[in-house]
Amino acid sequence: MADDGEPARWVAVCSRERLTEQMIVCVNLAGIGILIVQDGKTIYACERACPHEQADLSLGRIADGRLHCPRHLAWFSLADGSMSPGWPSRGLRRYPVRENDAQIWVDVAAIVPK
Repeated sequence: MADDGEPARWVAVCSRERLTEQMIVCVNLAGIGILIVQDGKTIYACERACPHEQADLSLGRIADGRLHCPRHLAWFSLADGSMSPGWPSRGLRRYPVRENDAQIWVDVAAIVPK
């Protein structure tokens, strides 16, 4: 996507079609596990490992704007990354996403800062 003058910044990570077939798509960008998640009509990108116990969040479930961890059943808000109350952990890292009719794009500069 060259509309912001930085074509290497935005990376196509999956097709729109793939995301309609799966609610959670796993990708790797710069060696980092990322999830592409669709909740309703909104698409999010976030880290794959749970910040609390490093569980694989791709094995979790999505409900009501939240990504639920499969290991300890806490949840993370997809809107802001905050974790459910009572857990001693930071929130979920989220990354900027763009979409068009064919592709989902993630801002790789937000994942691996210069």
